[in-house]
Amino acid sequence: MRVIGPEGENFGLLTLSEALGRAEEAGLDLIEISPNAKPPVAKIMEYGKFQYEQQKKRREIKAKSHITETKSVQVKVGTGEHDLNLKAKKAAAWLAEGHRVKVDLFLWGRYKYMEFGMLKERLERFLKLIPGEYKVAEPPAKSPKGLSAVLERVGKGKSKEV
Repeated sequence: MRVIGPEGENFGLLTLSEALGRAEEAGLDLIEISPNAKPPVAKIMEYGKFQYEQQKKRREIKAKSHITETKSVQVKVGTGEHDLNLKAKKAAAWLAEGHRVKVDLFLWGRYKYMEFGMLKERLERFLKLIPGEYKVAEPPAKSPKGLSAVLERVGKGKSKEV
């Protein structure tokens, strides 16, 4: 196995017994760092310090990760202009946080049988009210509730699409 010393020096390829002897001389532990490498890599260091460093790395990764959710906004054919503006601002806030936003044009009763083009135009009119930049991840399509579209935040250098 390839052995690395406590100060980062490379001891080269050693047998397991030689590596354990070197670790014992230093009063430290022999820790296998990379078991799948050819040859395996081990480091002479204090085991408690090794565990602390691993835990610190996991915490950093967890802090940097961001879970995106799909938030939902529901509008109806007869929803007033003020309510549409409020819902558009809320959708923009969610997009700014990095979430996906699903916009549902809820249809009930007779509205389900209206012309698809008119319903799509109504949904697109709401999408134009949303401030900020976004891209349409899934274009308006029929859904069980009526008509749906999914929006995502735009990466750098892209513009608003509708």
